[in-house]
Amino acid sequence: MEPFTTLTSRTVVLAATNIDTDQIIPARFLTTTTRAGLGKHLFADWRYDERGAPRPDFVLNRSESAGCRILVAGRNFGCGSSREHAPWALLDHGFRAVVSTGIADIFRSNSLKNGLLPVIVDEATSGWLLAHPGAELTVDLASGTLSLPGGARVSFPIEAFARHCLLNGVDELGYLLSRSSEIEAYERRA
Repeated sequence: MEPFTTLTSRTVVLAATNIDTDQIIPARFLTTTTRAGLGKHLFADWRYDERGAPRPDFVLNRSESAGCRILVAGRNFGCGSSREHAPWALLDHGFRAVVSTGIADIFRSNSLKNGLLPVIVDEATSGWLLAHPGAELTVDLASGTLSLPGGARVSFPIEAFARHCLLNGVDELGYLLSRSSEIEAYERRA
């Protein structure tokens, strides 16, 4: 997993509320256990028509969305069933952070374990972000802040262990393996 320290990017805005995991990655694409290639199915039912052609009015199909690594979404993002494929699809598309006033707990947990940073902000900040698609933001994980154009900084909560893992580019297993000598020493003493 790539370490996450700071990220500066323009935003893509999906203002809808209650975007569930089946909208993020429809169930018909859950037949794989690998992450590669899932980005092309991200928001598939919104992004493509019934023939599979891109819908020109969908935000991810617009040229101004190319290269954006921060998704700003409406309240209650990632609700619905638990599926690691949802953060995998977002990451494979190129996103590294999702910003919302509310991110569903299971989606949040799956995201943190896979290198996607869920950033929870207050209503005023969210309102500004939703009204300004393409704004350039900087996410600083070490300080837990989101910097807006004009210099305003907003703090966001993140659990210390998740922060440590993201900053160091390790998942939970990687963290445990990095401590194997200490674990072995403890076992020898026990």
